[in-house]
Amino acid sequence: MSVSPTWLGTVAHLHITARAFLPMRGMEAIELVAGRGILGDRYMLGTEEGFYSAKPEDGRQITLFEEEALECIRRDHGIELLPEEHRRNVTTRGVPLTHLVGRRFKLGDCLLEATRLSIPCRHIEEILEKPVFDPMINRSGLNCRILEGGTVRLGDAIRPV
Repeated sequence: MSVSPTWLGTVAHLHITARAFLPMRGMEAIELVAGRGILGDRYMLGTEEGFYSAKPEDGRQITLFEEEALECIRRDHGIELLPEEHRRNVTTRGVPLTHLVGRRFKLGDCLLEATRLSIPCRHIEEILEKPVFDPMINRSGLNCRILEGGTVRLGDAIRPV
C-alpha cells in the first residue's frame, strides 16, 4: 500500500542576484523559465555569471533552503544566518528538502524536479565573513530543475505531486 506524502510547505523568502559576489536581493516574486532558470539570476542557463558558472549544471536552475535550518544553525552554532545570506533562491517553511531528491513537486504553480542536495563551499564564508561552512554541511539546501515555469510569490504553497 502506497502512502502519499502529507507535508505542505510555503515560500518564506525569495532571492536572486545578477552576479557572483553581489548581495542577494529580496524579491516578492520571481519568474521561473522551464529548462533555464530564474530571470535575472546568476545561474540562468545561457547567461551564467555565478561562482560555478564555468560548470553549468542543468539541475541547478533553482535552489531551495529550509528556514528551519537557519534556526538550527543559530541554536546549535550560535551563528545568525539570514535568509539572504545562504545564497539560495527560495527559503522554504515546512518542506522536507532532503527527502525530495529525485522527486517532483510544485512550487506555487511551477513544477520542479529535485536533482541533488546542495553542498556548502568556502566561497560563502568569504562573502559573509562568518564561519558557516561546517554548520551548513548536510543543511545546505536543494538543487532543482524547472520543468514548468511561471511566477512564484512569497507565501505560495509548496506541495508534493
